[in-house]
Amino acid sequence: MSLLDSMRSLAERTPADRNRSVDALRAFSILVVVFGHWSMAAVEVQDGELVTGHLLEMATWTHPVTWLLQVMPIFFVVGGYANGVSWRSSRRKGETYGGWLRSRIRRLIIPVLPLLIVWTIGGWVGLRLGLDWRMLQTASQVALVPTWFLAAYVVIVTLAPVGLWLWERFGWWSIAAGVLLAGVADLLSLGFGLVPVGFLNYVFVWGTVHQLGYAWLDGQLGGVGKRLLLAAIGLVATIVLVTAGPYPVAMVGLDTAEVSNSYPPRVTLAFLGLFQAGLVLSLEQPLRRWLDRPRAWFGVVAINAQIMTLYLWHLTAMVIVIGLSLVTGGIGLRIEPLSAAWWWSRPLWFLIVGIVTLGLVALMGRFERPAADTRPAPAAWRPVLAVIGVCAGLGLLAAIGIADPDGLNGFILTLPIIGVVVGGLLRPPAALAGRRA
Repeated sequence: MSLLDSMRSLAERTPADRNRSVDALRAFSILVVVFGHWSMAAVEVQDGELVTGHLLEMATWTHPVTWLLQVMPIFFVVGGYANGVSWRSSRRKGETYGGWLRSRIRRLIIPVLPLLIVWTIGGWVGLRLGLDWRMLQTASQVALVPTWFLAAYVVIVTLAPVGLWLWERFGWWSIAAGVLLAGVADLLSLGFGLVPVGFLNYVFVWGTVHQLGYAWLDGQLGGVGKRLLLAAIGLVATIVLVTAGPYPVAMVGLDTAEVSNSYPPRVTLAFLGLFQAGLVLSLEQPLRRWLDRPRAWFGVVAINAQIMTLYLWHLTAMVIVIGLSLVTGGIGLRIEPLSAAWWWSRPLWFLIVGIVTLGLVALMGRFERPAADTRPAPAAWRPVLAVIGVCAGLGLLAAIGIADPDGLNGFILTLPIIGVVVGGLLRPPAALAGRRA
């Protein structure tokens, strides 16, 4: 059966009680991230040299737009809903945490391995051919940006059963406590110079937004009025924080800003999550009616079937396009960013990068659909160890790239792979498994 036929069959077999808006919002959030990243690239080739630029740094009037385009909060809300459904199902069946976590993170982590392998081989070849390590470092940092958010999400998935327990025991107080802890972390980090404390907000901020998914799942966000009230609370709080506090308007990280709202995440993103969740979920009923249409639902299923591959490879595709332009004398990139011609060229830019991305998705998408793991459930420490190794490696790669003056950062590149192997996320080859049996 072809992939197209498989997706069509999957769409047709969707249970009647499935909340299709969860899948639609997941697909929507990733598409916004993809086109947002492509839009931010303001690069130009001058005299054979690449001049990099960032749209948000060059045009400050775009900063308020990030309140809608920084949609990672929506992704975490959707994740909370899906992880709540999944963990409750496992509890009812008597499945262990180790088995649940291994199953849950395999589809998230395994598709990362081909990305790392390709960049390792490509980086090694590039350095041998005389590529400046600084260019390789910059290119890899850009391409591996998605892995930074993936690492944060994997951590929250690992903690999801704890978060659900807190929600079931304390309800909305668990969300209020998360926002408070995020604010305290910001106070200590920004106000008292305890910078490392701010990184706890990868758990406090994203964990709190993830809790909203549980509230949605349990009907605690019922009614358009309650959802719009949640949006209003989040919007007003965000406005107050960026007006009276040290926080910038832009909700994505900028090198020119003294304080970043996203690295590490700040309490502003927790309130932005309240705003976005309330706003988007107020449209849930019209969205669900639209998703009852076969074509609309098939489109959502098709995107979700390749969503991790699309997310992981879309910036590598952009780097490939920029690299090809550079080696061919700057074809297509000799236009001054933000000029009228540059704006008119954006549709063609999206088309070219989109075609390359689709090619990579077609090539690498198979890794997003690993065969079912029928091995006995592991001890909990094994998938947790995999999470630690993978997240540590991905975080470092996104922060410093794959190269330095001494060459490839070999240990950092292999750390996620070591985590996957030692953590038991990969099934052993059939022959080896047979001998062990």
